[in-house]
Amino acid sequence: MSVLTAMPLNDDTVSPGLLGFAVFLALAAATVLLVRSMNRQMKKIQAPREADLKQQEWERAQARKAGAEKAANADNAANIDGSGTASANGDDA
Repeated sequence: MSVLTAMPLNDDTVSPGLLGFAVFLALAAATVLLVRSMNRQMKKIQAPREADLKQQEWERAQARKAGAEKAANADNAANIDGSGTASANGDDA
């Protein structure tokens, strides 16, 4: 106990030492290796770009619009044929 009281503890007498330096270097090396590995994995990902997503959304909207127009035209044609106002054989009622 007399050794501890002989040296007062302050910033000049207490330091992390060689073990602390080795742990710091190991953590820094692990961080560098993990970042490099993450970058390699990120390059493998084929994520769509924002412009591609907007183009796909526009194409879907155009397809829906075209589908709705075809359905409306088919309904109009069915209504005209079914009502007797215009027949396919050219006979007027």
